[in-house]
Amino acid sequence: MARAPLLQLSGISLTFGGNPVFDGLDLTVQQGDRVALVGRNGSGKSTLMKVMAGLVEPDAGARVVPAGVSVGYMEQDPDLSAHATLGDYAAAGLPEGEAWRVPVAAEGLGFRPETPVATASGGERRRAALAKLLAEAPELMLLDEPTNHLDIAAIEWLEGQLAETRAAYVIISHDRAFLRRLTRATLWIDRGEVRRREAGFEGFEDWRETVWAEEDAARHKLDRRIKAEAKWAVEGISARRKRNMGRVRALEAMRAERAAQIRRQGTAALELDSGPVSGKRVIEAVGISKSWGEKAIIRDFSLRVLRGDRVAFVGPNGAGKTTLLRLLTGEIAPDKGTVTLGTNLSVAVFDQARAQLNPDLSLWESLTGDADMRVSGQADQVMVRGVPRHVVGYLKDFLFDEAQARAPVRSLSGGEKARLLLARIMARESNLLILDEPTNDLDVETLDLLQDALGEYDGTVLLVSHDRDFIDRVATQTVVLEGDARAVVYAGGWTDMQAQRALAAPGAVVRPAAAAKAEKPAQPAAKPAARAGLSFTEKHRLDELPAVIARYEAEIARLTGLLATPDLFTTEPVKFRKATEMLAERQAALTAAEEEWLDLAERAEG
Repeated sequence: MARAPLLQLSGISLTFGGNPVFDGLDLTVQQGDRVALVGRNGSGKSTLMKVMAGLVEPDAGARVVPAGVSVGYMEQDPDLSAHATLGDYAAAGLPEGEAWRVPVAAEGLGFRPETPVATASGGERRRAALAKLLAEAPELMLLDEPTNHLDIAAIEWLEGQLAETRAAYVIISHDRAFLRRLTRATLWIDRGEVRRREAGFEGFEDWRETVWAEEDAARHKLDRRIKAEAKWAVEGISARRKRNMGRVRALEAMRAERAAQIRRQGTAALELDSGPVSGKRVIEAVGISKSWGEKAIIRDFSLRVLRGDRVAFVGPNGAGKTTLLRLLTGEIAPDKGTVTLGTNLSVAVFDQARAQLNPDLSLWESLTGDADMRVSGQADQVMVRGVPRHVVGYLKDFLFDEAQARAPVRSLSGGEKARLLLARIMARESNLLILDEPTNDLDVETLDLLQDALGEYDGTVLLVSHDRDFIDRVATQTVVLEGDARAVVYAGGWTDMQAQRALAAPGAVVRPAAAAKAEKPAQPAAKPAARAGLSFTEKHRLDELPAVIARYEAEIARLTGLLATPDLFTTEPVKFRKATEMLAERQAALTAAEEEWLDLAERAEG
């Protein structure tokens, strides 16, 4: 039996600033739908969701919601001015007997309902807006980036709520793990066209590449037809006194069709340069502790970070992840213990508050006003990894057009601000990269490019993120702030950390080797011996070597795949040479690490 529609959009057309966003759009959301709404930053996802919510009036077309159907929209920037506390805002309009839902949602999402609106952060306001939507329990929920500013515990709580709800929902999110778990259909916005696929986000990227390949093949075929017909039209002038005007008109129609095709937006040119090589030991923290007043942030924590490590820091909001980063980089001093920084460090920082961006400056001024990027005597040039570049040309690398160059930073979307900050960071050489929530507001394609850039980066990365998929793709170690000022170091990314936790849990059953993940080769594991023959440093080294070996193996696999690219030697000889040198270096390092592990493991067994 066909499901009843909750929302219908028919013939929707909308134009902003002379550019059409949608033209003749038809869309239906039905009972039970669980839809991922995806597309590049700036493609119109949030605009379409506001049309669905009835907050933006289209130029043409109709929005139909059947009588009695409730549609709820989570606002990105809610207006709380009429309310004293976050709880008052979230409970506004609820029937008296339903107000209990607000504190339940507040506990799951991690905010205090009694927090005054005047002192609430932007993240707390967004969590209150999400709590309000969940408490209202509409039949159709429209969620625009609901996981931004949520920690992983809150994201998992929200996943559980949405997995169990009987309501339909449409979600905009960059969080792959979130979308994969929850969605059963995908809406893809691409150059004003909305395509629907009756499958969740899991297969989206393969579907997108198939669509683009078919589009490229059709465009190539059309170009060949135009070329053939154009040749006939020119030669026909001398070959016959009267040409076939029907074929001439068909040629004109083909040219018009080709001209009307909208070129796909390019991808940002993300590239990192590690510059001078740092010392092998980047950071050595031994027994550090830090408190703010009566609140202990971290207690008796030790960590060694070596050149090339990618260390992710995860934990609840307010657990002290950013404070721990500041301790490890020497920005603040510990109350107890020592932090020793390695030699020849050059640090670049991506801060989650985007505090490095002055909202009153233009994009142009944001780049040329940076002393590290300024080219002496050239007001329109910036220094990009030692090479002068025109400001507009460099901004185009990050998908900004010329008209935006003089616009104020405050006019940018969250994703655009993130790209501008990446442009500033990637212009300079660094060998220690601090990334505090870099994934917020970036689309899936840009996240892929950032991951690739980090994969080719020779320096060291310290990463704070709540994006589990991104952590899995990037991290070689994960530091979990468990609460009560305790932090634990695990080898690998988020999924690896969960597996290690499960094995360490009381009563855990160790699976046989055959049941391990097929896609991950078995790594030598430190054996639970007394290790009486090892020093403290050697014991620590034995524990961390499996992660080091896994990282070398992953890098060798990536470099081998790169060198297998056809014509790489002839088309990009410099890249080929560098990759060959890096492969030899990583293979030698892997051999040395494996021999070191075997030696330490044998000595530990006594």
